[in-house]
Amino acid sequence: MSLIASHHAAQGSPASVAASTSSATEATVRVATPGGTYEILIGSGRLARADTWAGLPPAADAVIVSNPVVWPLFGPALAAALAPRYRRVTFVLLPDGEEHKDAAALQRIYDHLLGHGCDRKTQLVALGGGVVGDVTGFAAATYMRGVPFIQVPTTLLAQVDSSVGGKTAINHPLGKNMIGAFHQPLRVVCDLDTLNSLPARELAAGLAEVIKYGPIHDDAFLGWIERNLPALLAREPAALLQAVRRSCEIKAAVVGADERESGLRAVLNFGHTFGHAIEAGLGFGTWLHGEAVGCGMVLAARLSAELGLVPHAYAERLLELIGRAGLPTGAPDMPAERWLQLMRLDKKAEAGEIRFVVIEQPGQAGVRPAPDEVVRAVLDRHRVPGLRPGLLGHAQGA
Repeated sequence: MSLIASHHAAQGSPASVAASTSSATEATVRVATPGGTYEILIGSGRLARADTWAGLPPAADAVIVSNPVVWPLFGPALAAALAPRYRRVTFVLLPDGEEHKDAAALQRIYDHLLGHGCDRKTQLVALGGGVVGDVTGFAAATYMRGVPFIQVPTTLLAQVDSSVGGKTAINHPLGKNMIGAFHQPLRVVCDLDTLNSLPARELAAGLAEVIKYGPIHDDAFLGWIERNLPALLAREPAALLQAVRRSCEIKAAVVGADERESGLRAVLNFGHTFGHAIEAGLGFGTWLHGEAVGCGMVLAARLSAELGLVPHAYAERLLELIGRAGLPTGAPDMPAERWLQLMRLDKKAEAGEIRFVVIEQPGQAGVRPAPDEVVRAVLDRHRVPGLRPGLLGHAQGA
């Protein structure tokens, strides 16, 4: 069965449909995978509510993993909410930033767990963005061969993407997320109030992962994002609730059908092959992950058009939306051979052949190779001469 056919089957399969409930102020999305079934709780004030933590398995210890930026804002309230359920609640802080998503951060968690005599029922709680969530999840997957963990994502990007689905990892200097494990959380708690603390740049980075779900799965959702982008940028609660809920529903459906990325789940990496090359090529942390993905989606959409899969007008539509969201649409001026070298390290590559997530038609994606000369042409069209690390390009690529 082709990936597109698998996609159609997954959309109609009971195993892949994310059960969800919602009201005007909150929502719950259920994720069902072979590796675990759990709920995503979405709404304002969820972090401090007692019912948020009800029904978790008993444990003596809860260890909150966070960073020095997030902890002062939300850590004490989370610790107070957890205190009635555990004999002991402790915390460990990791350095902030993608450049610290590494073995040293992982070791810091291990040191804390071992130093406090934590057993195999200890529950790790990831309080922060994607870096904290990924490193905490990997620590949970490997400490004593696996302990439970809970995701409390505090960035939009983490709420709509990295906290859901059980992919955990650290980076290697030669490639992003190359060392990791699949380990599903017990629960995901998306407190929308935490998004009010985000700098505008971080909010825009999260919108990249929201936008992604339209081209790969739900073209009507893409239209909703286009119409409601001003409300999202203004952090209007109703718009954020809808964006997070629908994004989580789509990801839950895809993950439920393909937990370990053997086929369908790869479409969630739309824009990521180019994006990961940007992050590795410029140095992790130079661009935010969502910024690199935003630019990567522009390049992947253009590649889809060059391969004759979608009209060029569709690629322009995505480029315009990504630019309106405050994300880069011009690519870093790396030599084409460097781009190709980095993309051959992508996990979707097979026998050195780069495989890209492309838009087969609006709302449906697939994975396929592309000739190097076509990829070079796309890069030549969008690279911004002189674009230096840390400066974002918003050239239209025309």
